[in-house]
Amino acid sequence: MGVPEGLRDALVDRYRLERELGQGGMATVYLAQDLRHERNVAIKVLRPELAAVIGAERFVREIRTLAALQHPHILGLIDSGEVRGTAYYVMPFIEGESLRDRLAREKQLPVDDAVRIATEVASALDYAHRHGVIHRDIKPENILLHDGQALVADFGIALALSSAGGTRMTETGMSLGTPHYMSPEQAMGQREITARSDVYALGCVTYEMLLGEPPFTGPTAQAIVAKVMTEDPRPLRLHRKTIPPQVEAAVLTALAKLPADRFETAKRFADALAGPGSLETVAIPSASPRRSVHWPVTLAAGLLGIVVGAVAARLGSPARAEPARSYVGELLGGPRVGLYPRLSPDGKAVAFGALEGRQSQVAVLNAGSGDWKILTHDTTRGTAQAFAWTPDGNRIYYERFSEVSRGVYSISPLGGDDRLVLPDAGSPTPLPDGSLLLWRYARGERQRLFHYWPESGRLDTLPAVAAQLSGGRLAEVFPDGKEAAFIGGTSPYWTVDTLFAIDLQTKRTRVLSADIGGRHSGPSVTPDGLAVLVVQFVGDESRVVSFPRDGSARERVLLSTSSWINNASMGTDGRIYLDQMSRPAELIRYAPRTGRLDRAPAPASF
Repeated sequence: MGVPEGLRDALVDRYRLERELGQGGMATVYLAQDLRHERNVAIKVLRPELAAVIGAERFVREIRTLAALQHPHILGLIDSGEVRGTAYYVMPFIEGESLRDRLAREKQLPVDDAVRIATEVASALDYAHRHGVIHRDIKPENILLHDGQALVADFGIALALSSAGGTRMTETGMSLGTPHYMSPEQAMGQREITARSDVYALGCVTYEMLLGEPPFTGPTAQAIVAKVMTEDPRPLRLHRKTIPPQVEAAVLTALAKLPADRFETAKRFADALAGPGSLETVAIPSASPRRSVHWPVTLAAGLLGIVVGAVAARLGSPARAEPARSYVGELLGGPRVGLYPRLSPDGKAVAFGALEGRQSQVAVLNAGSGDWKILTHDTTRGTAQAFAWTPDGNRIYYERFSEVSRGVYSISPLGGDDRLVLPDAGSPTPLPDGSLLLWRYARGERQRLFHYWPESGRLDTLPAVAAQLSGGRLAEVFPDGKEAAFIGGTSPYWTVDTLFAIDLQTKRTRVLSADIGGRHSGPSVTPDGLAVLVVQFVGDESRVVSFPRDGSARERVLLSTSSWINNASMGTDGRIYLDQMSRPAELIRYAPRTGRLDRAPAPASF
């Protein structure tokens, strides 16, 4: 394809655009001549719809902070700017090929070449990490080979996009990162990404250089992420015996599910590739088909991070809480992966998402006996989440989403009668009169609350407050049916850290808490209607915090845990039902006595 005349004319005083080199998910790349310095350069122009959502000016401001990175294995940033409503950035044009090109040609690289390239990329990453920059999108396409040396391209572009766009990135339908190389925490949508995520991605690339394919593959993004979070990579030496033991150990350590089990720095990964000495405390996955996963990640949230961007992340680095003195968490049972539990109005049943066929399905668990069953077996319409019971307990509403569709459905808790309620919608909340609160999916628009009457098809827009899908939940109705709680914000940059209540008659909103902690999921109303529960992510902890409905008192921490929690709701007996990411996602019932949650010893198998 040629160069658009408008773009050529806008840059004519500085660059002569010659031809298009290629297109990616975020930008189109052009070969150009730098007229001031008489050299070839590569100009990347953001997709117009992406620039429109995140703001071209903000992106340019963010990316300028990356120009200071100067390293022999980093492809530097030459220039950036805004043109005709979109943004561009300029890099040196490299004669050569990408690592992807070489892998396509050779499939597997000689071990020495793979280790050398990985070491050079690790050197670039370590330098950037020490300067506070995380790449976030390490993959063979972003590693260029010039005179045999590795150059890392697009350094920090994903960070600039995320910083400029914030939660608005979700409305583009894009994700920051590539499923094959995403760390579990990045696939889940965690915004506070550390250097260990880049180490994981480099581990994936090294694995592919040695075996010819990434550690996890699949026909869809959902299938890949499911493997990332539930399976161990195959040991390398089973398939290629010439790989030295220390190289296999280093790569598998870089691919650990839990960030704390990976190398702290990219330099340590490089050192481990060169020889033993850095792996004393790290267990290498065995070749046995039996797998044990300890990373606190959920399938549904990871898929949502790929489909529409990030939903929840941890914040800050406070001191760790004191260890618990007793076990107070009770394992409910259920499948290996149980997500987003929602207690029925009578407290006898729990609706949740169960992993089946690489997708989350609607399931119900008997809260007394622990018996459970899967109600749906749909493999065509995507993953189920955001479960909500009708006030009479006769139906379960839920959201099902995939890369190409999303909709609100309802089903009988006995199974069967699964029906589509409203397409292009999500996060349903049933009201006593049979209507629903939900949100409609519209690309490029702010997430908004809607009031929907299924019988008549009437759809009302509620006040223009940006709402946030928090852990699959959007809103929760108080037992008296007069108000609903939701998390949102009113700033132009979509800061959503305010807990609101909306009067369902007058449509007026009021603030319950102006600051609920930055990173969070929820909300969930207590059975007595006096408080709203929100899950906060603070440093290495998840906390369930109670905010009073009248806004008159300070919030109260009901529990904290070092394991990830996505969803928490309270039963009439005061016990909290939650999904604690341990194996990798257990359904837990907890009585808040000590204020600290620890998992009770789990059975050997389900």
